[in-house]
Amino acid sequence: MRQRLSAIRASLPVILHLTRQDLIERHSGSLLGATWTFIAPLVNILVFVLVFSRIMGAKLEGFGAEIDQYSYSIYLICGVLAWTAFANSLGRITNLYKDQSHLVTKVSVSLLALPLSVLLAETIVYIISMGFFIGFLLLIDFPLSAYWIGVPVIFGLQCLSVYAVGLSLAIMAVYLKDIKEVVAVVLQVWFWVTPIVYVTQILPPWVLGWMQLNPFFTLVNAYRDLIMYQRLPELLPLGIFTAVTALILCLSLWLLGRTERDLRDCL
Repeated sequence: MRQRLSAIRASLPVILHLTRQDLIERHSGSLLGATWTFIAPLVNILVFVLVFSRIMGAKLEGFGAEIDQYSYSIYLICGVLAWTAFANSLGRITNLYKDQSHLVTKVSVSLLALPLSVLLAETIVYIISMGFFIGFLLLIDFPLSAYWIGVPVIFGLQCLSVYAVGLSLAIMAVYLKDIKEVVAVVLQVWFWVTPIVYVTQILPPWVLGWMQLNPFFTLVNAYRDLIMYQRLPELLPLGIFTAVTALILCLSLWLLGRTERDLRDCL
């Protein structure tokens, strides 16, 4: 383990360079360039607010007359921002080793560290998006409580889970070309079986029971508890989620240890 941590530390300059390059190349060739990194999240927030609050009039009750008209937009943004970071990170890490094969085979970079560049880039985009979200909440006088301190903790847990699962998927994608397509399809289905754009109150009791097995259901509930309802999320589901994430991480590390030499040769 100490050797692996040393390899990750040695690869940090490469990871930071890849992160910077990732953010720049997303909009390379465009007139505004990296400015789109800020414009895109801002436009998303405005669309959620204007379409669902002003045009559709969707709202949730119980937040006060002035806040209720924006309540569904807040509910939606909490879930969509987290899901976007989750899905983008997992999808990109899955094909990371193949996409960066030229780097893996020519530069002594830790395969454990390489997924960190994706997580770091998506985290920066998430922070920008959350900055605009907080600005919107301040604009409508929505109270920001001390429970916001828990949001980075939940996001950190989310990143750890993406890293654990994505590492195994990235290894398998080197040998199985269909993994990338399978992950894309699973993410599409996963989005709609998770209460991100709809409320849990519309679900039958038996569906809600099965929903407890959905890992992202635990995460999105935690975000909404901290941001919207200003309370601590349920600790038992988060504890189970953390334990499962730790187990998957251990399995991923074992798998990489068994396949790393052959993996580099296959690339």
